[in-house]
Amino acid sequence: MSPGYLMALACFAVACPSFAQTPVQQVATASRAATIQPTRSGFIAGAHVYPYTPDAIFEGYVAPGLVTDLALQPGETLVAVASGDTARWAIGDTTSGTGDTRQTHVLVKPFAAGLTTNLVITTDRRAYHVRLVSTRDTSISAMRWTYPQDDFLALKSRAEAVKAASPVAAGLSLDQLHFDYAISGDRPDWRPVRAFDDGTRTYIEFPASLGASQAPPLFVLGSDGKAELVNYRVSGRYYVVDRTFGAAELRLGLKKQQVVRIAHLAPRERGRRK
Repeated sequence: MSPGYLMALACFAVACPSFAQTPVQQVATASRAATIQPTRSGFIAGAHVYPYTPDAIFEGYVAPGLVTDLALQPGETLVAVASGDTARWAIGDTTSGTGDTRQTHVLVKPFAAGLTTNLVITTDRRAYHVRLVSTRDTSISAMRWTYPQDDFLALKSRAEAVKAASPVAAGLSLDQLHFDYAISGDRPDWRPVRAFDDGTRTYIEFPASLGASQAPPLFVLGSDGKAELVNYRVSGRYYVVDRTFGAAELRLGLKKQQVVRIAHLAPRERGRRK
């Protein structure tokens, strides 16, 4: 093996340390990278608060003679707690609160300083991986978590609820609306319940059970009877078409196509709706 090759290999090892590590060393490096350690800014009163991240390792410091409280999310149900060292650590659990505020607490206490162990806490919602280090006299009194993903989902759910509750269009009055439309043809689950317009836009109302996979495309029929796709937007369970039309069809399917026709009634036809 040439000196030049050996020098290049040594430079590569410096640039890419993992290349020179043994598998055990690589596991240790990866574990350190996955560990979230306590920080001064993470304390709220006497509790250290960690942002929950799946598969992260949350490190906490404990001391003999002192109990550290690992408080889980309110409403979360404990399934199991496994410890790497059950002989030199006291581990138990309890609850506080009732109903929606009921909270599980995992309580840990080492029998001596200089010990290290890990906990795997499983619940009906997630798994926690905790690394505990016992010191002579430094202890975190409580560890708890925030849940950014849950907060995001809750915010998204509230936004969708507000959107669903908002009117399909603002500034409309009943005397502007025209409901003289007939709906005929097939009767699929997604068949509209009504159609109306305000002189500028047409609104097609679907059943509340309409799903995205069932939403049929809308075609407007020209004076020659030919169907053309038309621009529209979906607002809750409404199609909002930025125009009025004499007739249109909703079509879904290929081999066995379901077709529902929406037709604006001429004055003499309003008493003969299907």
